[in-house]
Amino acid sequence: MALEFHHISVLLQECMDGLCIQPEGIYVDGTMGGGGHSLEIAKRLNGGRLICIDQDENAHAAAKERLRNELDKITFVRDNFGNIGAILDNLGIEKIDGMLLDIGVSSHQLDEAERGFSYQQDAPLDMRMDTSKPFSAYDVVNTYSEEELNRIFFTYGEERWAKRIAQFIVAERAQHPIMTTGELVDIIKKAVPKGARKDGPHPAKRTFQAIRIEVNGELDVLERAIAQASARLKPGGRLCIITFHSLEDRIVKEAFRKQENPCTCPPQFPVCVCGKKPTGRIITRKPIVPSKEELAVNHRSRSAKLRILEGVEE
Repeated sequence: MALEFHHISVLLQECMDGLCIQPEGIYVDGTMGGGGHSLEIAKRLNGGRLICIDQDENAHAAAKERLRNELDKITFVRDNFGNIGAILDNLGIEKIDGMLLDIGVSSHQLDEAERGFSYQQDAPLDMRMDTSKPFSAYDVVNTYSEEELNRIFFTYGEERWAKRIAQFIVAERAQHPIMTTGELVDIIKKAVPKGARKDGPHPAKRTFQAIRIEVNGELDVLERAIAQASARLKPGGRLCIITFHSLEDRIVKEAFRKQENPCTCPPQFPVCVCGKKPTGRIITRKPIVPSKEELAVNHRSRSAKLRILEGVEE
């Protein structure tokens, strides 16, 4: 049975423009998902090569169907984009012309209820992007200490009520294990004061985001990927990264800044003596955000931000 992989690619034209695709170039889509961005990159290649990476086996099945007319240009890799250095080494590729990363959970993963990513549908507590890994949201919710839960909810979810939510989870699981997303949502709703639930996003949104980031080690992966990918860019090659919340965007912004200005000398030094040279040039001083037209047809794009780094001569 063919998998339905409903996914509207975010900032699609902006990414194609940002990548400055060369028909004979080597490109990487580090977060293939449903293959929307991959398809548009592949269609622009003539003699070039596209490496499509995703750790989700369902994504591979769906994307291969979507990309069926471009398969001669594509190499599929089931892995995590944080391993981009090793992936390129295994393929015998030293430098690339561009790489795209679309960070976060895909529309398909949200819609696939049994994966446990969504607070809108009741499902087992899972949230694994790579289902071959044993560690899941169940483990975070049922085994982390109250202090650890408070830390990840506050740090990764920027959740104002992190401490109360952690307290309520620990109290509830003392009675019985918390098994499903529905149970977790009910606990969060009890923990968040009624007045605070009136306005803003769903009360469980930030907590679910935090648990997902913890389960998949997303922030460590992102930092590792930026360092490895930027080192592999040809001069003029582009690294395009789409993020969906401020924590990830800050990581990308800071990592790009370090690529452009790696100098560690004290600011009072009149000249640089550390000898560290720029490894990239920031193209986007401010992030690119979706147009009004895109927002009208894809509400999930509303928090998307695109930042672009360009490779420089070593």
